[in-house]
Amino acid sequence: MASEREDFSLSGPLHLTSIDWGCAHHRRSVAASLVQGVYILERDRQANRQGPHALAPPWWEFFHFRLLRHLVDDADFSIFGTIYEFNPPASHSNHSLDGSPRYVIAFRGTINKPDSLSRDLELDLHVIRNGLHRTSRFEIAMQSVRNMVAAVGDSNVWLAGHSLGSAMAMLAGKTMAKTGNFLESFLFNPPFFSAPIERIKDKRLKHGIRIASSVITAGLTLAMKAKHQRNKAEDPFAALSTWVPCLFVNPSDHISSEYIGYFEHRKKMEEIGAGGIGRLATQNSIGGLLMNALGKESEPLHLIPSASLTINLSPSQDFKQAHGIHQWWRPDLNLQSKLHKYRQLLLS
Repeated sequence: MASEREDFSLSGPLHLTSIDWGCAHHRRSVAASLVQGVYILERDRQANRQGPHALAPPWWEFFHFRLLRHLVDDADFSIFGTIYEFNPPASHSNHSLDGSPRYVIAFRGTINKPDSLSRDLELDLHVIRNGLHRTSRFEIAMQSVRNMVAAVGDSNVWLAGHSLGSAMAMLAGKTMAKTGNFLESFLFNPPFFSAPIERIKDKRLKHGIRIASSVITAGLTLAMKAKHQRNKAEDPFAALSTWVPCLFVNPSDHISSEYIGYFEHRKKMEEIGAGGIGRLATQNSIGGLLMNALGKESEPLHLIPSASLTINLSPSQDFKQAHGIHQWWRPDLNLQSKLHKYRQLLLS
């Protein structure tokens, strides 16, 4: 039996009868609903809900999108992504469409159902090990993104994802940014796997731990550069800094909440005159550095130079609600948003 959360008429953002594409709340809500559409597509497939019994279509049709293509995993044949095309009615004025996407490529997260759980958990482990780029699911996703951008241009394509799907969208966005294509991206509850420093209540202790970690990470980074005789002025984040994805996190979600401290700490390091150390630590992780030292290529996908970070400060009943996609289209959210722009590091 379908749950209430799957039925758009019961849990979708029905209040958005008219979309203002210049409104951050509207853009966020539509992007989250399109991601939910991918979840329901896969649940429809697993429950064999077809035709009038399918629950997925209203999640995109309500906002005048049409399903262009499914993205199917080659291992378990589950639907993990969808390409949508925006098809507004002719009655819509050009002004109301300012800022609208032509296409949205959306990725779902892990589904706790037998037909897809095993493969999803395998991909989750690859995210933790910084190996998502080596998986066939990501290769399928990346090829679809490249093809769409080549066909219509980067300004006409949005990326969106939740949890594991957010990691997919982030890695795709980073990959495209390295080639000069900056896609508007909506990343809901993106994974940030590290020590749970953000959960420490004592602010001074938390800040002290982050400073110590930054000093160690920066020291290892400089040592690695010296060992491999790399250009000391090299800043691998410089090419990515123009890409500013929209990140949506909840402080009660331990999977994504470290992004809050990640950006706040970089600012604090600049305030105390240690911005160079902070920026080096921002673009590296101790685990990744050790893997590289062992000759195993590793680039933590969660480390990014710039972002528009939105934090949901509304109370959450439990972790499931704090990590869920449904929170992001509620009209009564207590949100805190801030733009974090990266300043290029120059070492003499």
